[in-house]
Amino acid sequence: MNLNAVPTKGNLIVAKNSLKLARQGFDLMDKKRNILIREIMELNEEAKAIQSEIDQTFTQAYRALEEANIQMGISNVEDYAFTIPLEDSIKIKVRSIMGTEIPLVEHECREETPDYSFADTKESLDEAQACFKKVKDLVIRLSSVETSAYRLAINIKKTQKRANALKNITIPNYASLSKSIADALEEKDREEFTRLKVIKERLYH
Repeated sequence: MNLNAVPTKGNLIVAKNSLKLARQGFDLMDKKRNILIREIMELNEEAKAIQSEIDQTFTQAYRALEEANIQMGISNVEDYAFTIPLEDSIKIKVRSIMGTEIPLVEHECREETPDYSFADTKESLDEAQACFKKVKDLVIRLSSVETSAYRLAINIKKTQKRANALKNITIPNYASLSKSIADALEEKDREEFTRLKVIKERLYH
């Protein structure tokens, strides 16, 4: 609506309706921002927990790998490593949180039986293989969580910007416009009342 609108009752109604919608819009933006902030905080906590588990599992995996290299020889361990199948079960879908599309990574956490002979290997190699598989599964989870948190952070910034625009610009403008139109109409009514009063006095005197 034109902020220099002519002070009429029709424009006053429009200005008040616009003010009401702007306040409702701000409330919605504020609620959306709070929901997204709660979501991102939960994701950050989840990411920290997963990262901690990855670090611990990596430490265990490399310790076992180092022991396997000593017991079996690095070249033999490398040959066995090439028997591990490539991961090809990952599928990425999306879900929406308050209009924000975030990735939903799905993959099969299947039991993988090594393709090498247990008779020719050491237990340390089996442990290393199991640990690295666990790390792979955790990294897939972490990538989904971190990407989701990143997208939510972008949407929070956009939502905050819109909320600030409504709060600091749109709402004050419409509030000021409503007041100025209402004041102008009141002044016009007073002038009209005074004019009619003068006319009445002249008629009866």
